[in-house]
Amino acid sequence: MRRSASLAEQIRQSVKSIAVMLAVPAVISLVLMLIFFVRYQHMISRMDTVSRLKEPVSVEVAEQLFAVTSGRISFQESRVEEIIASVNTALDQLLSDNGTGHLQLSVARRTMDTMEQYAGQIKTGMQSHAPIQDMEEIVDEVRSVGSLVREMLDDFITSEVSSASQTGARLRAVLIPSAVAEAILLLLALFRTRFAIRRLSASIRGPISQMENVVVRIAGGDLSQRLPDMDVEELENLAVQINRMANQLDNLIKQIRVEQNNLAKAELRILQAQINPHFLYNTLDTIIWQAESGQGDEVIRLTRTLSDFFRISLSAGADWIPVAQEIRHVDAYLSIQKTRYRDILRYAIDMPEEAGQVMMVKFLLQPLVENALYHGIKGRRGGGTIRISVRVEDGSLLFSVEDNGRGMTEPELKDIRDMLAAGAPTRRAALEPGRSGFGLRNVDMRIRLYYQQEKGLSITSGPGGTSVTFRVPVRTREEITSDEGVSGR
Repeated sequence: MRRSASLAEQIRQSVKSIAVMLAVPAVISLVLMLIFFVRYQHMISRMDTVSRLKEPVSVEVAEQLFAVTSGRISFQESRVEEIIASVNTALDQLLSDNGTGHLQLSVARRTMDTMEQYAGQIKTGMQSHAPIQDMEEIVDEVRSVGSLVREMLDDFITSEVSSASQTGARLRAVLIPSAVAEAILLLLALFRTRFAIRRLSASIRGPISQMENVVVRIAGGDLSQRLPDMDVEELENLAVQINRMANQLDNLIKQIRVEQNNLAKAELRILQAQINPHFLYNTLDTIIWQAESGQGDEVIRLTRTLSDFFRISLSAGADWIPVAQEIRHVDAYLSIQKTRYRDILRYAIDMPEEAGQVMMVKFLLQPLVENALYHGIKGRRGGGTIRISVRVEDGSLLFSVEDNGRGMTEPELKDIRDMLAAGAPTRRAALEPGRSGFGLRNVDMRIRLYYQQEKGLSITSGPGGTSVTFRVPVRTREEITSDEGVSGR
């Protein structure tokens, strides 16, 4: 299963990538600046230290030694040894840094050793009361050595300044490309932000648009529509709920359709039952007339035929019966009607033996035969013939009821066809005896409902008579569910 990405996670990833793009050059520039700042601070500190050494070595030592030789102060009071020691210590520390100006500092340090020797000579000479002239010459040497040390220190400072200048140049050489790179990365980050916003917008707009289209189709009645897995985690649950809603609606509508079909079947059964009394009354009148005429055998035959007719009509409440029973039902009906109409009615039934045990919805042929009798044969001078045929073709049953009666005009045929295409028959139509439209519509509706097919009856008619046909799939007893009702006979 495809894993959906969280919208919050997509935003975090986009922000993280943009932050990295902006932070990397800034961090690099900051690190470089810190490195060069430390170097500058170190150079300045070294130059400051050297600068503070120049005055003691070039002026203070010589002045203090001169004061000693002139007798103003003692050697101990001059603190010359402390001054020289502090200068040497500072130079040793500078030399230990391994920085620039190592040569100048080394020369200055060796020269300070010479100055220290001269200071020692003055100390010894003062103790031994050496001539003042000799002491003054040593002081002059000290001044020369101090000047030399000062020059070395100046050269060191000059070297440090040059090194600082080079460091500044290198810093500029690094910072300028870094600034350019940061500007470029900033532009890339802006494009990245724009791209991320578009992608994020598309990742939301696309699924929402897809949801909208599916919901519109579902609202329009297409309950087969389903949403695929969403790429956005926050929309995944919504898609699941929409699919669940569609499934529930589909199941509910299917259930309603089944209930509507069952209700329509029940209504058709009630309407169909209301036809039989008219036929029963007329048949009983015929039996009474035959009895009054003393035709006992005919009365017995009619009574048995009527009994068979209603036994098959009832079929213990079953909706499905074998084709053979349906044919017997029609034969009983025509046999009774032939007694009433005598020579004006002739009929023929053609059913192959293999069709006899095929199951069919009962009471489909009798209303068609009745319609052919009352609206075809009965209105024709000299009577006519009704032909009922059954054929098994390509897994289907083909039924045909034909008569050579007066037929229908084009407007009449159009009205019948329009009536079949219209809604269910009305109760008023069912209560009108002999109404042709109800019988045809009743059969048409039952074919559509029970066989779940779009097409019911096909009617052709003209001056030579009328033909009503219909085709239904072959159904065996095992294929019919228990709730549809199957005749046990």
